[in-house]
Amino acid sequence: MKAEPFAHALSDVQSALIGPGTRIWQFCVVLPGARIGEDCNICSHCYIENDVIIGDRVTVKSGVQLWDGLRIGNGVFIGPNASFANDRFPRSRVRPERFEETQIDDGASIGSGAVILPGVRIGAGAMIGAGAIVTKNVPPHAIVTGPQARIMGYAPAGGRSAEARRLLSAPGGEVPRVRPTGIGGVMIHRLTCVGDMRGNLSAGEVPKDIPFTPKRYFIVYDVPSEKTRGEHAHRTCHQFLVCVKGGCSVVVDDGKERLEIRLDSPEIGIHIPSMIWGIQYKYSRDAVLLVFASAHYDPEDYIRDYGEFVRLMSG
Repeated sequence: MKAEPFAHALSDVQSALIGPGTRIWQFCVVLPGARIGEDCNICSHCYIENDVIIGDRVTVKSGVQLWDGLRIGNGVFIGPNASFANDRFPRSRVRPERFEETQIDDGASIGSGAVILPGVRIGAGAMIGAGAIVTKNVPPHAIVTGPQARIMGYAPAGGRSAEARRLLSAPGGEVPRVRPTGIGGVMIHRLTCVGDMRGNLSAGEVPKDIPFTPKRYFIVYDVPSEKTRGEHAHRTCHQFLVCVKGGCSVVVDDGKERLEIRLDSPEIGIHIPSMIWGIQYKYSRDAVLLVFASAHYDPEDYIRDYGEFVRLMSG
């Protein structure tokens, strides 16, 4: 049986909506409407307003103020002196009818001194670096740093990243044409490439190289290096990606495992089947990404919410 919630004698805890096992330390103020889950640790000198919901197993370090409209999921870490805003145009003694909601999803971490503007959503498992200023939504598992909160990477499910060339390497033997990645049915393909003094040529055949009959293609280019594309899965559509110039990184995720693959050669393609979460980022300035799709464009085929994707995969 879990212990009753603990509130230090030097704290001012006015809420009765606090789960068992939660500890609230010195000089904290918790207003009556605040809801705090089980096994949380609220360190000293924190302030929690009425319209705040905190999940289970949340750590809030010292010097943090949680204002109305904040929704915090389970297993979230909030570092010391992280700052949250809930009004984009504040005026003294002028209170909006309703504050914007800010959502921190399960397992996210917010570093010391980070600033989170109102109305944003920080995705599950995301990592906000110390001092980052977050003005827009952060995708699940993204690692963002700096005053512009740029995506620097994605938190790996098992510390996994790979160069596509290395995945296709076979020391002491014949280089395979196709190799599984271990993420769902995602496969790396080595395409035919020939070159001479006239230049180079890369070619692929259907279905020998591209394992479906393409119904459309699209080209992604002139992408600023800090921008991220993809961030969705398809219910039925398959895709085949080739970076025909420059390079970009592709993250593939089956809901349990995650792998980041660098595409930097027209000799290499990656087949992403349906129900795989895909992200493309770290574009070089000259990157040109060619994508073949097995179906015509259908907005209903897209899954754009990572939480929904995980629920579908686990269900």
